[in-house]
Amino acid sequence: MKLVDTHCHLFWESFSDDLPEVIARAKEERVGGMIIPSTNIETFHRARRIASDFPGVFTAIGIHPHDAAGVGDEGMEEVARAAESDEACAVGEIGLDYHYDFCPPEKQREIFARQLEIAKATGLPVIIHNRESTADLLAILREHQDGKLHGQFHCFDRPPDVAEEVLALGFYISFTGNVTFKKSRLDDTVRAVPDDRLLVETDSPFLTPVPFRGKRNEPSYLRFITAKLAEIRGVDTEHIAAVTTRNAETLFHISVSG
Repeated sequence: MKLVDTHCHLFWESFSDDLPEVIARAKEERVGGMIIPSTNIETFHRARRIASDFPGVFTAIGIHPHDAAGVGDEGMEEVARAAESDEACAVGEIGLDYHYDFCPPEKQREIFARQLEIAKATGLPVIIHNRESTADLLAILREHQDGKLHGQFHCFDRPPDVAEEVLALGFYISFTGNVTFKKSRLDDTVRAVPDDRLLVETDSPFLTPVPFRGKRNEPSYLRFITAKLAEIRGVDTEHIAAVTTRNAETLFHISVSG
C-alpha cells in the first residue's frame, strides 16, 4: 500500500524542529508522496527548499485568500513565473474564505480569478480553499470553466448536493481528519464521491484525526483518515489507498513510491 498526502503545510513553524523525523515517520507509514501547497510567494520558496531535500515531496504555488490583500500585478507575475517552472505541480492553495476578515471579499475574488487563469495557461491543476464562500466560489468557477480547469477541492466539508456541483465542474474532492470527528456529518458526502474523483489529505498541522485530535497533525496520520473513508464507504483500506494514490498521480502528474 502507498499513500499520497495531497495537502500538508510542512513549511509551518511547528515542523521546524523535527521535519526530518516527521517525513521519516510518514515514509514508514507508506506515505510515498506529500504535496505542500503554498500560501504566498515566501512559503512557496520554503516549500521548494523542503522538496529539494526530501524525495517524494512536491510543491504548489498560490496565494491563499488570507494573503491576498497586498497582492498586485507584480505578485501575480511571480505566481505565473513559478507556475511556468518545473517546480510546481499545482496552483494552490487558492480560493475564498469569508470566515475571517484578513482580506476584503472583492479582493479575494479578484486574486482567485487571476490564479485560475494562470492555472489554465500553464495546464496545472488548482488546489481550492473554500470557507463560508461556496456560492461565490462556485459562481467564479462556472464563469472560468472552459474545459481547461481541473483540480482539487481540499478539506471538503459541504453536503452531497454541493459535492455534486463540484464533481460536475470536473474537480476532485479531498477529505481530511474532520471525517473522523465524533460530530462529523460528512458520511453521505464521502459516499457520494466516485472512486475516480476521491483524494485524501491531512492538512497538517491542522485537523488532526482521531485518535490524536488535539495534537499537531502530520502526514503519518493519513492512515487514520484513509481507514475512516474505507469504513464509511464499506470497502477495505487498501482499496482507498489504491484509488486515492492513482488519482493523485493522475491529477498532479507525480509519481510516488511506497
